[in-house]
Amino acid sequence: MDNLEVHVLIVAGGKSSRMHNSIPKQFLHLSGIPLLQHTFNAFGYFEDAKFTLVLPQNHVEYWRKTCVDTGFKIPHNLVVGGPTRFHSVKAGLKTIPEGVLVLIHDGARPFPSHSTIQRVIDIAIRKGNAIPALDVVSSIREVSGVHNRIIDRSKLKSIQTPQGFHSSLIKNAYNQSYNVVFTDDSTVLENSRELINIVEGNVENIKVSDPLDLIIAQSICTYIENNNLS
Repeated sequence: MDNLEVHVLIVAGGKSSRMHNSIPKQFLHLSGIPLLQHTFNAFGYFEDAKFTLVLPQNHVEYWRKTCVDTGFKIPHNLVVGGPTRFHSVKAGLKTIPEGVLVLIHDGARPFPSHSTIQRVIDIAIRKGNAIPALDVVSSIREVSGVHNRIIDRSKLKSIQTPQGFHSSLIKNAYNQSYNVVFTDDSTVLENSRELINIVEGNVENIKVSDPLDLIIAQSICTYIENNNLS
């Protein structure tokens, strides 16, 4: 098990409705290159990793042209996604072989640290799956109509990607029918009655969803570059 081949499945199907920009968020630039290329580069130190990118059909040619224009060289397979993240991941998993470790990652998360990725890999290899998470630091209230109540935040985690799985486990889990509660891949696997293993994530591993996120992401990118961090 310790020598499982690593396959990185990057899902970038967002419509960028919250960005108010005609260019999809994964193609907006950070420090001169598209956000999505930063996401690829975060995994670049795994020299033997294989990459698959899932995109909407109408983004495929744009991405191909972007790769040519920017000289992007990381080899990867391209897969056309579906109407939801669930369907896009399912389409990507069909191209992933059995007997490997698959890391499923949001294309709009350009800063997973090497240590976070390695923690996911180490535990997923040993236990079949692993997901990164952070403690919730804000006070949380549950709201139901006019009523609300405080929630014990010490029992809550904020979930990130990449999420790692033995390919046979996650491919089998994605054979079930779509459910609106499937907001991430661990939820799909959990619905197959598998125990989910949590590892520590990293604070800068934000998901870029709106214009403010993009400003924050640029600051993170500059900080990483100036301090030779990864």
